[in-house]
Amino acid sequence: MVIDPQTLYVFVPVALALNLTPGADMLFCLGQGARSGPKTGLAASVGIATGSFIHALAGGLGLAALIAAHPVAFEVIRWTGVAYLLYLAVQTFRSPAGSMSPAQTVRSDAFQAWRDGVVVCLLNPKVAIFMLALVPQFVDPAGGSILVQFLVFGTILNIGGTLINGLVGIFAGRIRGILARNKHAARGLQYVTSFIFVGLAAKLAVGRH
Repeated sequence: MVIDPQTLYVFVPVALALNLTPGADMLFCLGQGARSGPKTGLAASVGIATGSFIHALAGGLGLAALIAAHPVAFEVIRWTGVAYLLYLAVQTFRSPAGSMSPAQTVRSDAFQAWRDGVVVCLLNPKVAIFMLALVPQFVDPAGGSILVQFLVFGTILNIGGTLINGLVGIFAGRIRGILARNKHAARGLQYVTSFIFVGLAAKLAVGRH
């Protein structure tokens, strides 16, 4: 399998530009970092990357094309994603304000954040459509395995995404650590985080192909 260096020179800047564009993945990491601290924000970014990599694998195997061709499948996955994000919003909103006290600020469930990131990404069919629309433009059938090329480009995209989203999650976590010293500010931050998840659900709900 050989990928033309010229193709990489074009793909890398495009991938970086997409990574820097605020979207659902970045906001999710922001919400997780604000909710449970920098470690959790970073874990969420790794979860998003894991889900995105699975989408790249699915794209290489042709499953993304199946989703694109069948609106019903797209809608089922999309609304499942909306429901899951709303569940996260409710859980965050109902958490006692004391859960963000200074004593618990350093504690975070990194595995849960990673898992939620994977689920949120997998339940966002737009990522699959994105993989189907962008990556094939850089895939060369004469360059070897199409699946391997998909995975290579998906890995490149995820490296930048993980770094950027991770920094966003860590930054949000640092701010949370400061605000957690004030109970009223902590409660307000929970409201903001909950609204972020609601906003993500709304964004996914009104989204179309």
